[in-house]
Amino acid sequence: MDYNAEATRSLARIAEQKPLIHQITNVVVTNDSANMTLGFGALPVMAYAPEEVAEMAAMAQALVLNIGTLSAAEIEAMLLAGRSAGDSGVPIVLDPVGAGATRFRTESALRLMSELPVTVLRGNRGEIGALVGSGQVRGVEAVGTEDPRAVAQAAAERFRVVTAVTGPVDFVVGDGRVLEVRNGHPLLGRITGSGCMSTAAIGIFLTAGEDVLLQTALGLGTYGLAAERAAEGEPGPGTFRSRLLDEVAALGAGSTHGLQISEA
Repeated sequence: MDYNAEATRSLARIAEQKPLIHQITNVVVTNDSANMTLGFGALPVMAYAPEEVAEMAAMAQALVLNIGTLSAAEIEAMLLAGRSAGDSGVPIVLDPVGAGATRFRTESALRLMSELPVTVLRGNRGEIGALVGSGQVRGVEAVGTEDPRAVAQAAAERFRVVTAVTGPVDFVVGDGRVLEVRNGHPLLGRITGSGCMSTAAIGIFLTAGEDVLLQTALGLGTYGLAAERAAEGEPGPGTFRSRLLDEVAALGAGSTHGLQISEA
């Protein structure tokens, strides 16, 4: 498969359709996720109030749920939004940030997985591992030695959803298929919310094609490619953060040459 051509087609569809991406995300990354969504050509809305989340999710083209700064009220809002999205056929991406660090986080993520028709589960090996009983997390960072591919496969089998475990190599697993994504840069680990933004990228790309596994890999790959370009010249993390948003915006008008996606 020509993944560069597929990414170009997806970016063109996003730019043409301007999908609305409803994000209930964490306070650390809200601004960056919104700007990155605009950079990809989509439209962000960060609606959290339980009085409106169901209505907003129903009119969106994708729903992104991120438990990075969770509360009991926020989980209830996510459940309202997720049920509405499910009833309307809107794809849902869940990022179980910090699952495994505390019982509340792990139980909240598992509740969302059990009660909502999640389309894609995305996290690091520790977070996803915690949901299947193997991960180690300190704060929101993975600190164990789990095999990320094995973790992704275990979660995909248990929850029956496409699962993306991201790291130096991203593994996207589902329906008996595995894709590896090798785009990215170590500087992503030096800015807050880089993983959360990759989750938003998946939500955006799910609006551009029917193949969930492929669109997930394309979202991760193009985001990682933008990071590689933003890191040219070895900038500091602050400059890199700004350049990352610039390079995401440049993808739609430029080339996606350099994508490193392959079947595993």
